[in-house]
Amino acid sequence: MPAYIKASARKVSATTPLKKVTRAKNKRYERVPTKLKAVRGVIQDTVGFSPYERRVLELLKLGRDKRALRFCKRRLGTHNRAKCKREQLAEHLRKMRSKK
Repeated sequence: MPAYIKASARKVSATTPLKKVTRAKNKRYERVPTKLKAVRGVIQDTVGFSPYERRVLELLKLGRDKRALRFCKRRLGTHNRAKCKREQLAEHLRKMRSKK
């Protein structure tokens, strides 16, 4: 007995499912190098946050996490980038609160 049966208006034919192809992940994109992390930190300290990031910080201060995510998604384009940005800014807020 075949694994799957494909039915159409004229005939019924047996088909076998294709094997799923697994691709190796590229190790290059898994983590940010320490030197690049340091450079980005210096730039962030010097320049500060962009206007949309400041608005997201305000939304997070008010406890509107979902709204902050939606706003980030609109600005950045994808859900995953928005989640990362929101988490990054929330971590910044946590550090600011712990310093006080």
